[in-house]
Amino acid sequence: MSLLKRFGYYFGGFAIGLVLLAFFLNGKKASCDYGPDARVLKNIRNKPLVYSEKATVFMSSKKIDTTKINYILFKGDINFSKSDTRKKPCGIYFVEGNIDGLDTGVLVENCEKTATIYSVEFLD
Repeated sequence: MSLLKRFGYYFGGFAIGLVLLAFFLNGKKASCDYGPDARVLKNIRNKPLVYSEKATVFMSSKKIDTTKINYILFKGDINFSKSDTRKKPCGIYFVEGNIDGLDTGVLVENCEKTATIYSVEFLD
């Protein structure tokens, strides 16, 4: 069997496998959260969010709603150098994202049952 036929069979089987995989996983809540950022953000999003007084005041003064904070928690990046991940009983994470073209930081305390938004600030 020639090398060209081998590649043809290989890629044909590979394509069929991808189609079957896409068919079976379509509609499932399967996710690929392998990085530390993605795992922590998913953990925070799956808990009820509680907003501190400081965060609520800042958000109301700058006309930021909770949808934009949820967007940061979905698409943002965690700055681990500004975070205290080993703090007991709840780790503190600094999530950076973008709201209306402005770089924004959100300080989140991630406890076992809830996640508390302590502060929201615009970064320089």
